[in-house]
Amino acid sequence: MSLNDEERHIVVNLEAKKARNTFAETEVLRAAGLWNNLAGRLYYAAFHAVSALLIHDHHTVGTHQGAVIMFHQYYIKPGILPKEDGAFYSQLQTMREKSDYNCTYNATEEEIVPKIDRTRQFIDKVLGLIA
Repeated sequence: MSLNDEERHIVVNLEAKKARNTFAETEVLRAAGLWNNLAGRLYYAAFHAVSALLIHDHHTVGTHQGAVIMFHQYYIKPGILPKEDGAFYSQLQTMREKSDYNCTYNATEEEIVPKIDRTRQFIDKVLGLIA
């Protein structure tokens, strides 16, 4: 998608807002003990933050896997963000896929709760690159 500067600014802000709003939903899901749903929200919050960054830097986000590849290519490999952030983002994607598509997988509180604050930190770091 080809965006002019004004359109790009609008879309980046919408993606950043979506990241923060999606992350805010995790509180309700945690209180309800809906761990599979929470796994998905954590991933999507991170995905929207990564999408905001990619779009800000004039990259086109087409698919979830494409976003992961470009995130690694443009921000992890050059050392802009540490390898641990790339691994964490990939881990969130895998966790979301398992919770959505694998009928034998059930996310647990022990697995998910430690990722909540880590996801908030990830989002803050990624969106901080835009500012």
